[in-house]
Amino acid sequence: MLIKIYSAATVGIDAVPVTIEVHAVSGFDFVLVGLPDNAVKESHERITAALTVNGYDALRRDFTINMAPADIRKEGTVYDLPLAVGMLAGCELVKTKHLEQYMLIGELSLDGTLKPVRGVLPVALCAKKEGFKGIILPMENANEAAVVDGLEVYGLDTLPDVVRFLNDEQTFQPTYVDSKALFDEFAFPSDIDFADVRGQYKLRRAVEVAAAGGHNLLMIGPPGAGKSMIAKRLPSILPPLSLEESLETTKIHSVAGLMNKRQGAGSSLVVQRPFRSPHHTITDVALVGGGTNPHPGEISLAHNGVLFLDELPEYKRTTLEVMRQPLEDRHITVARTKTTVDYPASFMLVAAMNPCPCGHYGENNPAHPCTCTPGQIHRYLSKVSGPLLDRIDIQCDIQAVPYEQLRETQPGEPSALIRERVMKARAIQQARFVPYPHVHSNAMMTPKMVRQFCALNDECDKLLQMSMSKLGLSARAYDRILKVARTIADLEGADNIQKQHILEAISYRSLDRTAL
Repeated sequence: MLIKIYSAATVGIDAVPVTIEVHAVSGFDFVLVGLPDNAVKESHERITAALTVNGYDALRRDFTINMAPADIRKEGTVYDLPLAVGMLAGCELVKTKHLEQYMLIGELSLDGTLKPVRGVLPVALCAKKEGFKGIILPMENANEAAVVDGLEVYGLDTLPDVVRFLNDEQTFQPTYVDSKALFDEFAFPSDIDFADVRGQYKLRRAVEVAAAGGHNLLMIGPPGAGKSMIAKRLPSILPPLSLEESLETTKIHSVAGLMNKRQGAGSSLVVQRPFRSPHHTITDVALVGGGTNPHPGEISLAHNGVLFLDELPEYKRTTLEVMRQPLEDRHITVARTKTTVDYPASFMLVAAMNPCPCGHYGENNPAHPCTCTPGQIHRYLSKVSGPLLDRIDIQCDIQAVPYEQLRETQPGEPSALIRERVMKARAIQQARFVPYPHVHSNAMMTPKMVRQFCALNDECDKLLQMSMSKLGLSARAYDRILKVARTIADLEGADNIQKQHILEAISYRSLDRTAL
């Protein structure tokens, strides 16, 4: 007897359909082919125990199971449920009339309980694309899959529940998620606000410009000046995610297995822009992605959001250098002997560092004089390479907050007002880039687009030429200055870049190579 069950395999952040063909005849053998990894091969023991515990006599058969297409590696425990249902159908314990209508995924415990798996959203999107009526999966994954409209999602608790559903012995209700309500309620962080920030008006302005244009930002200042505090509030002034961005971000987090760790409303969809802050001991692979079986790294988990690197010079230089290509291309390609996968990596890089090893260089504070020699300061700053600095649009020097500003009782400007200005500037950019579907902000402009949208009058051109010569800026820094100036003009609603926009953009290049 030949049975066909349908599931899916994740490749990168997308899924491809997998057909599981089960051939059952009299005997006691079990053969599994189709490029399964060790976790899939071990499923036989879990399935056998689950079937036995639940009273299904499906062992007196010779099973030959093929997982097609055979050239795609099948990984993980997602195939436990479809394999078990296929074996039961081969023993005529499950009716076959519904098997062509549903995709099945799920891990089995030894007692037949369905356990959550990763990569659910890509599988649900694949099921809809391939024309399946619905998907059957563990209850804990149901909310994640239910964000896909037009797909019946049945979250079930045990293998017997799946059998009763397929045999029409019991009726179960599909899971429904109101995506619009999630966006309306949880689009912005509620526990952080720029109103908590005292002083640092220059840095607040730089952060607003960075948010308005999607620019990378580096903050240089003494310990306790508020760099980390302000960085953590950056998502509160960024524009809300669109549904397309939310689905793409959720797919990445789903493949990485992070959706299973989320609770409440956030367990179904990523509706807030990600904020990732890895420790400086992170490895190259953990940052950009990869591994024997490739998985997304921190730069992909920060896609459509913010990657914050605190104490930037403490990161290994090789770790920082692997970000150079993703910062330009906004995606990362992970190549291995048997596979190549692409992960999106369009993120805002926000970094913070001290001006010297002791952290007090440039401060006018007798209580904390700088004890570093010029050589120590140079070596410390040189840990961040010139090519990486070129890719950081805004470099902002800050000082410690004066006591008078710390004691201010009037709250600072709230995130909602700043976000309103940022969204107006982004709306201007969206209208500007309508002919370019993959460009959403000024920071994403190509050199050709910079020449088109960042034209300068003679006065601005001479000013920029003099600054380039005096500061020794690179051609890449030239483009960055023009992009930032364009964003500043957008914040003011100006049609053309003016002198004051160029001057402010140049002031944000305080740590270029000639300054090291």
